[in-house]
Amino acid sequence: MEKELILEVKNLHTSFKTGKGEINIVKDVSFNLHRGETLAVVGESGCGKSVTVHSIMQLLPANGYIKGGEVNYYDGKGKETISAHKKNGKAMRSIRGAKIGMVFQDPMSSLNPVYTVGSQIIESLRQHRKLSKAEAMKMALEMLKKLGIPDPEKRINDYPHQFSGGMKQRVVIAIAMICNPDIIIADEPTTALDVTIQAQIMELMKSLQVNDNKSIILITHNMGLVAEMADQVAVMYMGRVVEYGKINDIFENPSHPYTSALLKSVPVLGMDKSQELVTIPGSTPSPVGLKPGCEFADRCPHAKEECRGKDIPNFEITPGHHVRCILFNDHQEVR
Repeated sequence: MEKELILEVKNLHTSFKTGKGEINIVKDVSFNLHRGETLAVVGESGCGKSVTVHSIMQLLPANGYIKGGEVNYYDGKGKETISAHKKNGKAMRSIRGAKIGMVFQDPMSSLNPVYTVGSQIIESLRQHRKLSKAEAMKMALEMLKKLGIPDPEKRINDYPHQFSGGMKQRVVIAIAMICNPDIIIADEPTTALDVTIQAQIMELMKSLQVNDNKSIILITHNMGLVAEMADQVAVMYMGRVVEYGKINDIFENPSHPYTSALLKSVPVLGMDKSQELVTIPGSTPSPVGLKPGCEFADRCPHAKEECRGKDIPNFEITPGHHVRCILFNDHQEVR
């Protein structure tokens, strides 16, 4: 039985106005997130992962805007099209933090150095719950205890520079979690952390999903984390979802050449030291002046003439497993 749908991203297009004209960064992105599940969005740096989730949260810079498509949030009572809200309007502000929390990529720049961590944790709580400062501090203290920060009674009054990288990331998670949102978006939450702290942070995220029935969107390029955490996977390249499906679909039957190349480039435990890692030839093209067709064609060993000149449709190769590749043009097209 399929779990309850909580977030639907449908044919999302996001563009930026620049001195070189309009640049399309997110193109026709669609995926679903269900309650209590983790969706991993993976791909190389610059493939549009962060812009996609910033579009969901309406946290785009001044020159960025949602050009088409919609983002729908389901709270169990009905559908709310959050992409239709004004980015700085009251309706959108009521969603950020309260219904959808975000763990930003860099805790060093996410935290304000001149305020204590306690005051930063309770800011969202006081905004959405209208609690007194004392009540909010009590809840913040309980959250720090839950997240395993030692001596929380003292640390709640400390400043960000007094915390290690891993502890800063826990504080950022506390800010995202304090209002008990249904969805947590984690934008590469283990970047710049050592492997031991990475494991602790991901174990913490997993426990939030399992014990608190939270839905998580995990942005990462680490396929090891994907294998450990994800229920669904969206593989992105140059602003498009080129493959989408359940975790077993992606790892056991990778169908897009880009997905196969990503998996082959992952180090495998026990590899002979003389064995070279597989790399993806070429480099990511510039999004400026990109021509229609498969963006991966110039790097793909299976590229054909029909890969260029027009956008590649989305094909369903098994139920719920979608691929944008002409190798599957004998399958049902997904709109």
